[in-house]
Amino acid sequence: MIQAPVNHIIGLTSIVRERVLPVSGEVLVRLNQKVNSVDVIAETRWAREHVLLDVARILGVSANAAERLIKCKLDERLAAGAEIAIGRGLFPRHARAPREGRVVAVGGGQVLMEVGESKMELRAGIPGMVIEIIPKHGVVIQTAGALIQGVWGNGRIDSGLLVNLAEKPDGVLTAGRLDVSLRGSIILGGMVKDAETLQAASDIPVRGLILSSIYPTLLPKAREMRYPIMVTDGFGALPMNSAAYKLLSTNAKRDVTVNAETYDRYSGARPEVIIPLPIAADPPAPRQVETFSPGLQVRMRRPPALGMIGSIVAVKPGLTTLPSGLRALAAEVKLENGETVVAPLVNLEVVG
Repeated sequence: MIQAPVNHIIGLTSIVRERVLPVSGEVLVRLNQKVNSVDVIAETRWAREHVLLDVARILGVSANAAERLIKCKLDERLAAGAEIAIGRGLFPRHARAPREGRVVAVGGGQVLMEVGESKMELRAGIPGMVIEIIPKHGVVIQTAGALIQGVWGNGRIDSGLLVNLAEKPDGVLTAGRLDVSLRGSIILGGMVKDAETLQAASDIPVRGLILSSIYPTLLPKAREMRYPIMVTDGFGALPMNSAAYKLLSTNAKRDVTVNAETYDRYSGARPEVIIPLPIAADPPAPRQVETFSPGLQVRMRRPPALGMIGSIVAVKPGLTTLPSGLRALAAEVKLENGETVVAPLVNLEVVG
């Protein structure tokens, strides 16, 4: 029994996502509260720099003497210029906070401060209901709808009306096809081959791009964009797989959320598009683990049929000798174009 990686492309499912801060903070929503994808659900603050004040040296006294002169306490917030300690004598020296910050350690005649504090806001990422509060860190959100996962995202999140500019899975999105009428939309756009298209989308601005593929040289530019970009199939000039294209194109004119978070193979987090749909009862949740077996829908992960969808006809027993000469676990797959191929299991990804 061999477990298979799963890429979810599902028309209707229950979607549960845990959203947590990287460090402790404050949760801003309550249990059973409905949230939109761009709502801030938790926030925290953290310091980018630390400053060590050698009070003993500044005052010209021993460490033990400085200990007795230091006025500030652990976790105390100090304004820039606040007095930390004052020496003895007719003309005493002063030790002052160089910048606004928080005292994180006091000892040995020294004071360590956190300065340059930044605020981090965590957005919901999906519209839905808060079903669990994780104290000081985040929440668990549940919703129902269509789910399309991709292979790359630029780390942004937004929602908007889905507009289809890709007439076919191998369509190319160019700057000339983008105009002000698309302001605030999520664009289903095929592949992108130049930076001008990404910039044109930013200038409108759109609220997201869903692409089949993007040239690798454009990734730095894509990461700079303030709108989310999700790639469904890979890098280069690749058409969108038929399952994702069919599901997305048939849901044009619906409100969608693009959560283009970075793919993490260890946590299982993937960039994804969620299309909330009305339901009468909760649909089943997607299976996180599958086992290669006949009838399973798969996507080819390597050339020559890269990106094509097919169904497993049979899983070969034992090791199979491939045309390259390698021996590997393999399956017989009938592709959507009618061709039947033998592919190593490591090159297959379950779709569903």
